[in-house]
Amino acid sequence: MPIHVDGASGAMIAPFLQQEIEWDFRLERVHSISTSGHKYGLVYPGVGWVVWRTLDALPEELVFRVSYLGGDMPTLALNFSRPGAQVLLQYYQFLRLGREGYTAIQQECQDVARFLAEGVGQIGAFDLWNDGSDIPVFAWRLKAGHTENWNLYHLSDRLRMKGWLVPAYPMPDDLADLTVQRVVVRNGVSRGLAEDLLADIRTETQWLDGLTSPMPVEGLRSGFHH
Repeated sequence: MPIHVDGASGAMIAPFLQQEIEWDFRLERVHSISTSGHKYGLVYPGVGWVVWRTLDALPEELVFRVSYLGGDMPTLALNFSRPGAQVLLQYYQFLRLGREGYTAIQQECQDVARFLAEGVGQIGAFDLWNDGSDIPVFAWRLKAGHTENWNLYHLSDRLRMKGWLVPAYPMPDDLADLTVQRVVVRNGVSRGLAEDLLADIRTETQWLDGLTSPMPVEGLRSGFHH
């Protein structure tokens, strides 16, 4: 069965930091790979791409043929005419940074993510879901039995008051009773900024742990959705 790899983050990390991992067209069953530029391609939202192993792996029904400038033009775009700024910026970044530049940036992102994850993991209220060692993204959950007075939505609200957007996400139906918080470390998140965030997470967790009665939960929900 052919496999499509949706590597919105991983496809921009593995080629630079985990070159020993075979995940792409080196695997016989991988027929297409897609990714987006707005996380680790270092481009603002609006650009993404997909690559097929061979032309015959591209479903013909995805190709629109239009008459353009006197000739037949095949296109995969849902909207044929779109601004090209994101494409130009992505091309510029590839040329400017190259493999060496992207490797340095992605490694810095991963180092900061692992630093943050280690710090969060040392706070007694939390268990790490992952530690950022695969991609510069990590998540944590409230430790079972830690408290009945607050949850991660409350912590998210407390952090928002200090200017941090650290959303709490509900898990799918089979894990409906589980909520996690996630941090995505991108280019520009310095070690100093990470230390500030970690300090605020500690401070707000300590404040919540000091509650003597439960926080209200009516109407409490994440502002972010899957």
